[in-house]
Amino acid sequence: MEPSDGGSQPRTTTRATRVARQGEIRRLIARDRIANQRQLADLLAARGFEVTQATVSRDIAELGLVKVVRGDGHAYAAPADVAVAPGRDESMLRRVLRDVPVEVRRSGLILLLVSTPGTASIVAEAIDRAGFSEPAGTLAGDNTVLVLFGDEQRLVHWRDNLLRTQADVASGDERDGGQR
Repeated sequence: MEPSDGGSQPRTTTRATRVARQGEIRRLIARDRIANQRQLADLLAARGFEVTQATVSRDIAELGLVKVVRGDGHAYAAPADVAVAPGRDESMLRRVLRDVPVEVRRSGLILLLVSTPGTASIVAEAIDRAGFSEPAGTLAGDNTVLVLFGDEQRLVHWRDNLLRTQADVASGDERDGGQR
């Protein structure tokens, strides 16, 4: 809290106020086309936030907002709202599984994919390119890929899909192109 100037109320600039203001900024830019800092400051003021242009500028920087083309003008957007999600393409993984034998083992929240010497990096690359959201990451050695997971549910779901894909490839059943 900043000291008062004698007779006026103290001005609060607490972390809670900043968090609330930035939350409101996120809601505003998601809902409305906001073209400039003045417009944003006016909308915040209408919602009870005391802001200056410098405060709004700082909030924009802290939130990582970017300007994007919307309609016939520009507007603020959150980076997550403009990021293009990578497509999911399992074709490389299916080709690799057809050509490289992979044994699936487990240790805690890690799946160990054991293949033939010198093939782990191509198996890991195929997994990464497939665009799966379940693994937290992959790490390749010479013949072993560690597929890391954040929780049991993701691990089991991904493992089951991998085993099903392996079975499909082994049986020659590729009618669905891997798009499950």
